[in-house]
Amino acid sequence: MPRHGGGEFLLAWRRGLAAGVMLAALGSCVQAQKGADNPVAAAMSGEQSPLGSYLAARHAQQSHDYDSAARLMERALADDPNNIDLVRRSFVLRISDGHVAEAVPLAQRLVDLDGNSGLAAIVLLVEDIKAGKLDDAAQRAKTLARAGPQRYAMPLLTAWIEAGRQHPAPARQALDQMGDLKGLEPLRELHLGMIADYADDIDAAQAAFDKLVASQAEPTFRVVEVAGNFYERRGRSAEATKLYQSFASADGETGIAAAGLKRIAAGQVPERIIATAQQGAAEALFDLASLLNQRDTVDASLIYVRLALDLQPNFPLAQLLAAEIRDGQGRTDDALAFYRAVDPNSSLAWSARLRAAIALDALDQTDAAAAELKAMAAERPNDDEPLVELGDVLRTHNRYDAAAQAYDQAIARLPKVDAGAWRIFYDRGVALERSGQWPRAEADLKHALALSPDEPLVLNYLGYSWIDKGENLPDAMKMIQRAVELRPNDGYIVDSLGWAYFRTGDVPKATQFLERAIELLPEDPTINDHLGDVYWRSGRLNEARFQWRRALQFGPDAGDIKGIETKLDRGLDKSPQAMSGG
Repeated sequence: MPRHGGGEFLLAWRRGLAAGVMLAALGSCVQAQKGADNPVAAAMSGEQSPLGSYLAARHAQQSHDYDSAARLMERALADDPNNIDLVRRSFVLRISDGHVAEAVPLAQRLVDLDGNSGLAAIVLLVEDIKAGKLDDAAQRAKTLARAGPQRYAMPLLTAWIEAGRQHPAPARQALDQMGDLKGLEPLRELHLGMIADYADDIDAAQAAFDKLVASQAEPTFRVVEVAGNFYERRGRSAEATKLYQSFASADGETGIAAAGLKRIAAGQVPERIIATAQQGAAEALFDLASLLNQRDTVDASLIYVRLALDLQPNFPLAQLLAAEIRDGQGRTDDALAFYRAVDPNSSLAWSARLRAAIALDALDQTDAAAAELKAMAAERPNDDEPLVELGDVLRTHNRYDAAAQAYDQAIARLPKVDAGAWRIFYDRGVALERSGQWPRAEADLKHALALSPDEPLVLNYLGYSWIDKGENLPDAMKMIQRAVELRPNDGYIVDSLGWAYFRTGDVPKATQFLERAIELLPEDPTINDHLGDVYWRSGRLNEARFQWRRALQFGPDAGDIKGIETKLDRGLDKSPQAMSGG
C-alpha cells in the first residue's frame, strides 16, 4: 500500500576532547556505575573525580541536558574554584537552564576578572534593570562593548533604560545606533513606537506605528498586536479594524484579530502592552533571541530568551520561543512545561495548548493528547484546527479510521473550501486509503489536486496509488514525473517514480531511480524492499536478498513483514502485479 507522501511528511563550545579519551575517562570515573546506559546519570549518582564530573558535564551539554551539565560542571569547579574556564562554563550552563539567579554570582566573578564586557556583563545589566536600578544600568551600559550579539542588544536595552529614566531623547538616540544594522529597520520602528507610547508621546508613537504598518505587506503577529493595541487605546478604531481585518486570514491560532474586532464592536479598550521599562527590555531580549534562532546560533538564542523570561516570566511569546528551541533540542518535556505555563488569558494560549497536545503525543501520551484536542474542539465548535491536529496525531499512530473521522469533522467546519484547503483533503485521502476505503480516498486526492494542481505530495500519492493498482497508468506516470521535477531530492517521491517504472516493465529506469532513492533515504524499509524487487528481476539475486534483509532491519509496516520474508525464502514470481506494493 502507498506510504509515500503520508506519514513521513507529518510532521538540530564546540572545542571537544578526543572521543576515545572522553569515553576512557568516563569509564574510569564511574566504575561504581559500570554498565550503565547513561554516563550522565551514572556520574550524577556516583562519586567520581573532578575530571569525571567535567567530562560528564560536557556529555550532558551535548545532549542539551543543561541542568545536569551545570551541576556536574559545578562539582568540577568546587575542586578548582579559580579556574576561569570552569567559571565561564558553569555560568553559561546555568543561564541555558534558566537558573539566572544562580548565574549572577558567577557573572560577577567573570566581570571582576575580565572587565565589563561579554554575556556576563549583560546578565548584570539585566539584574540592574530587574531591580529597578536604572541609573546603575545606564552607567554599566556605557562601558559595554558593541560586538557580537551585543551589537544588537545594547541599542535596544539602552533605549529602554533611558526610557525608564524618563529620558526620551537619549532613548531615541540609542535606537538611532541601529541605523547601520541592515534589515533591522522594522525592529527599530517597533521599539521607537513602543517607547514613544510608553512615554505618552502620542504623535511620535502614531508616526512610528503608521510607518511600520505601511512598510509591511503582510504584518507580523507582533506588529498587529502592538500597533492595533495602540490604535484601540487612542480611539483610532478605523485603523485598528483595518489592521485586524488584514491579518484575519493568517490568524489561525492566536485569535488576536477576532479578539480585537470583538473589543471594538463592544466599545472595550485594552490595557497597554508595554507598561514598564522592564517589560520593554524583556521585549528587546526576546527580539534578539528571535534573530538568533537559527541553526548555528540557537544556543545563543536560548540564552537571550531565558534572560527575557527572567525579566518578564509571564511573557507568552518568549515562552513559545523557548519551547520551540527546547523541542528542537530533543527536550520535549521542557517544551511542554513552557506551553503549559502560558497565561490562559493570553492571545497565544490557544496556540500553546495546541502545541502542548502535540508535545504530549511526542512524549508517548497519545491518549492524553487526543483528549485535549477533543476538548478544544468542543470549546470552539467552529474551529477546525484542533480536529486537524487530532487527525494528524491519530494518523501518525496508524489509527486511520479514527483519523478519517477527525478529518470529516474538521472539513465540516471549514468556512470555505479554497486553494489552501488542499492539505486537509489530502490528509483525509491518505487516512482513507490506508484504512481500505479507496473510492473515498481517490475522490479526496482528486479534490486536493483540483485545489492545488501542482502540489508534489498529491501528485505523488495519487499517481503512486494508481500505479500500484494498475489504473490510469499514463496519467499516473506523468503525475509522478512532475512530482519528481518539483522535488528532485525527495527520496520518497523518487522511489515512487522508480516503482512506477518497475510496475510498467522498465527495469533499467526503475533501477536508476530506486538506487537514487536509496542514496537519499538509505534506511527506509519500503525503498529497500522495492530495490530488492528490482534487483531480483534484474537477476541480481544476492543483492536482492541483501536489500530485503535491510528492509526487515529498518522496521517495515506490520502488514509488509510476511511478504518480505516470503520473498527472502522463495524470491519473486514472474508477474510484477504480484509483487509487494510497499
